[in-house]
Amino acid sequence: MRNSLYFIGLSFVLFSCGSQKNIQKNSTAPQTAVQNVKTTVKKPTPVQSNSEIKKEGGYDFYKINIADASKNDNTISYGSIVSANPSGYKIVKTFFPAVAQNFRQKYIILHYTALDDDKSVTVLTQQSVSAHYLVNNLGDKEIYQLVDENKRSYHAGISAWRNDKMLNDTSIGIEIVNAGYKTDASGNRVFPEFDDAQMKKVAALVKDIADRYMIPPTNILAHSDIAPTRKQDPGPKFPWKKLYDEYQIGMWYDEAVKQGFYDEIVPETFAASLADAQFIFKYQTALKTLGYGLEPSGMVDDATKKTIEAFQFHFRPENYDGMMDAETWAILQALNSKYPNK
Repeated sequence: MRNSLYFIGLSFVLFSCGSQKNIQKNSTAPQTAVQNVKTTVKKPTPVQSNSEIKKEGGYDFYKINIADASKNDNTISYGSIVSANPSGYKIVKTFFPAVAQNFRQKYIILHYTALDDDKSVTVLTQQSVSAHYLVNNLGDKEIYQLVDENKRSYHAGISAWRNDKMLNDTSIGIEIVNAGYKTDASGNRVFPEFDDAQMKKVAALVKDIADRYMIPPTNILAHSDIAPTRKQDPGPKFPWKKLYDEYQIGMWYDEAVKQGFYDEIVPETFAASLADAQFIFKYQTALKTLGYGLEPSGMVDDATKKTIEAFQFHFRPENYDGMMDAETWAILQALNSKYPNK
């Protein structure tokens, strides 16, 4: 009996141990090796080729224009490309350039220095006034560049033309060596002529800049145009008509259109209207429409006289008395009909 109980107990223990081993073995899940699968990122396809980017001296250059000349907009960067250099990362130009951009350079402003060549260089490089270019009067083939075209130079000051103000932000400044006016014994201003060889330099320079940045004729201006209450340069001796006729630079009126407006004027009626507030307001508005920063008031104030004078410097230099006469009025109307302010 005792032996029977012994074998029964032994069989139970063996069965229990075998069962525990099986349970332990079956509870361990098989381990499968985990593989690191990398997700392939598909990069966007360039919408245009950047094969026009050229490497010169370690710098990237892009010299293609796609501008709409009528809008001076949608213009690809011209010249060197200034790029960031973030630590640990690479700037790529796979998708350069975006179409939605335009030039900073919308205007060309012409000045005279009222100094000789040496003093002009000193002032424009060592003092708080500058220009992008200085055209000397030495009879050579050199034009001095003083400021990068992509940077602002300090040449325009407080200024306005059409819808823009503070034109340092949007212009190329060109200073021309010229003595400026002197006052004679009668108190009249006497302006010196500009040298023909010097004007050829100016014409070539302005033409190049205007073509590259697609600057329209309405935006090639005198300093006196954009700041008539403060400035007189480059004065009535500057050959605007010559530049227009020979180089297609800047604005000028059509003689036949001007004559048509002039023939419509009745001298007696016109003379009487010069004191009429409505007519004063009308020609002030016409000056503003062309581009001058004059606010119409219906009164002939100092700003109005100086604005008319600046207009005459540019478009009727034979007589720049600052008075609205019949010829000035006809020229103003002819210009507004030719260059509407859009």
